[in-house]
Amino acid sequence: MTSFVGVDISKAHLDVAVRPSGDVWQVGNDPEGVATLAERLGALAPDLIVLEPTGGYELVLVTGLLAAGLPVVVINPRQARDFAKAVGKLAKTDTLDAHVLAHYAEAVRPEVRELPDEAARELTGMVARRRQLVDMHTAEENRLHSVPRRLHPQVHEHLEALERYIGELDRDLRELIRSSPIWQAKDELLQSTKGVGPVLSATLIANLPELGALGRKEIAALVGVAPFNRDSGTLHGKRTCWGGRGDVRAILYLATLSATRHNPAIRDFYHHLLTAGKLKKVALTACAHKLLLVLNAIVKNQTPWDPQFETGRLTLEHSC
Repeated sequence: MTSFVGVDISKAHLDVAVRPSGDVWQVGNDPEGVATLAERLGALAPDLIVLEPTGGYELVLVTGLLAAGLPVVVINPRQARDFAKAVGKLAKTDTLDAHVLAHYAEAVRPEVRELPDEAARELTGMVARRRQLVDMHTAEENRLHSVPRRLHPQVHEHLEALERYIGELDRDLRELIRSSPIWQAKDELLQSTKGVGPVLSATLIANLPELGALGRKEIAALVGVAPFNRDSGTLHGKRTCWGGRGDVRAILYLATLSATRHNPAIRDFYHHLLTAGKLKKVALTACAHKLLLVLNAIVKNQTPWDPQFETGRLTLEHSC
């Protein structure tokens, strides 16, 4: 008999729901609870187990279930929320959320992916930590304009400490990437492109392993720089970009700003869009789209950046 499991995760406990039997139970979100859950689900042999990311509280569970050979998928929380609305589940409790995830597993059956190895998880965690430190540094800089002057030395001291931590983390990231021949080769390919520095390169290696393995439309949609139609009948709405991996997209936009000044192909495309009357934000998004496609082609073809390299000119109709 086929069965599908949804697990709602909180800091203290895990709520489990099974379809179509309707069974529900709860265990602690700790190694003992995960071991108990893995044993019980192992006996059940479900077709699929679905859960959402919860800021790191899911790591012990995912690792334990995959180590037990169970089929686990971590889905985007937006997918779960939209699915819940679509099936009319508007109330929200831990048990109901687990039921929704089990229903999603049964109806959608998302693809199971392999668990990243320890080095990949370490790289992802270091990239995330660097982003957190940069956000804290920006927040402290902004506070200088609002805190009393007597507190400025304290804020400056914190800024210096954050800058030191970021520098140390950058060195650790470079060493980790150099420890892997595959990562090092990919890093050299990516940074051969003007406008792409070590931060974007590390982010793509850690958080976009699909780069070079997907087509143009798929990789753009995955990052969230692909324009989606909003048409119905005779109505032709404005195409917009949404969804995707926000952490990758944020760094990609910053690199695109640099590329519009230093990368001839991106700079020319940017000015072409502005001349055609596009807003700066729209032009920048289109350039981020183009830069991502270039990087995807570079990794796929294992060919460093070349000023004559073309991935196909993006027309105004294909820009966001």
